[in-house]
Amino acid sequence: MTKIKPFKALIYNQEKIKDISFVVCPPYDVISAERQEYFHQIDPYNFIRILLGKDIAGEDKYERAGNLFKDWRKDQIFVRDENPAIYFYSQQYNLKGEKKTRYGFMALLRLGDRKDGVFAHENTRTSAKEDRLKLLKQVKANLSPIFVIFQDHKRIVPRITDKYIKQEKPFIDIIDEEKTEHKLWRIVSPELIATIQDSMANENIFIADGHHRYEVACAYAEEMRQRLGQLKGDEGFNYILAYFTNVESRGLTVLPIHRLVRLEAKTGIQEIIAGLKDDFSVEEAKDEEKFFFLLKKGGQREHILGMYKERKYWFLRLKNVKILDKLIDDKPRDYRLLDVSILNYLVLHKVLGLGIEDKESVSFCPCVEELIERVDADADLIAFFLNPVKVAQVMSIALEGEKMPPKSTYFYPKVLSGLVINKFNEDKS
Repeated sequence: MTKIKPFKALIYNQEKIKDISFVVCPPYDVISAERQEYFHQIDPYNFIRILLGKDIAGEDKYERAGNLFKDWRKDQIFVRDENPAIYFYSQQYNLKGEKKTRYGFMALLRLGDRKDGVFAHENTRTSAKEDRLKLLKQVKANLSPIFVIFQDHKRIVPRITDKYIKQEKPFIDIIDEEKTEHKLWRIVSPELIATIQDSMANENIFIADGHHRYEVACAYAEEMRQRLGQLKGDEGFNYILAYFTNVESRGLTVLPIHRLVRLEAKTGIQEIIAGLKDDFSVEEAKDEEKFFFLLKKGGQREHILGMYKERKYWFLRLKNVKILDKLIDDKPRDYRLLDVSILNYLVLHKVLGLGIEDKESVSFCPCVEELIERVDADADLIAFFLNPVKVAQVMSIALEGEKMPPKSTYFYPKVLSGLVINKFNEDKS
């Protein structure tokens, strides 16, 4: 049974912070070093200083973040809402000329696992979890919501949108640097909150973004339970701040995360192509715009990957899916048929000789232009382009108890960090 509840969020004090757009930032794991510096410079109260502080010699950045979080609360930069609320959230954005709006809400989700209706789909990495756990122990708060999807069998999101939200003025209405408009409303009616809770009770919850934070929250809660002994189960650390959105929404966009690979010195493109021809039909494309158009179109009916090196593009079309049954015989069929699995096993491992989760040679990026620029600037780099994973694949693999390779999905747009914060009750955590 899925259990959610309202909470009294910590929010930026709009009497002191006149423009919220200058103090919020994206989730920590999509912020590059350059963007980290940008957010540090844009405003002295930007949330980045707590969420992703700089490494400074002789300083513990986690302790610094904890002290800063405490100071900002003391100085009324952050204020706590008076009433428990569920926070309804809309994001209007443009994607390749098409205007879209995604609706959802933020509430607290009771920590649990498969038996509790909570399903993860992506493998995590130890270093990221260690980083977030150190920060969590200092701030004792959920600084950013995890991103979860559900099937919304009772149509609770569109019902709230039509009957309540469209008639009310949001208390936050900002546009971020990517031109996405973010609006936030408070739902404080006990009757409406109860309706939302009842509607969610039998929904399966699929974690889309925030797997590291979810696992860290579970580890922290277990540590607290062991330390404090017998508890009621409703303590703050037994919940996590989550953003919920409907899988059927037209506003739900999943982008691919492409791969940038560092090759061994003097590995030539013709040598790579020769190795690929065992499993792929390899075809060079002459035009960049046509290449990406055909890559997307081809992904609707076949397994096709893109490759870029030496200012040239190639299509890699899988010849026979049955090779995957032999090569990945310990995974379910939906996992085997992921384009990222095909890339990992048949290209990165079989042809380039890399480990399936090689963190030294493989990096990830959703931005095509950035990858092209980096490959052009470094002769030892090669880029591989993927089509997006389908939401149905995410749910199917999670329901089978399997997890996708790291960085398989990029749900867009991201939910901003700093809009609402879930500070655990001091007397219980």
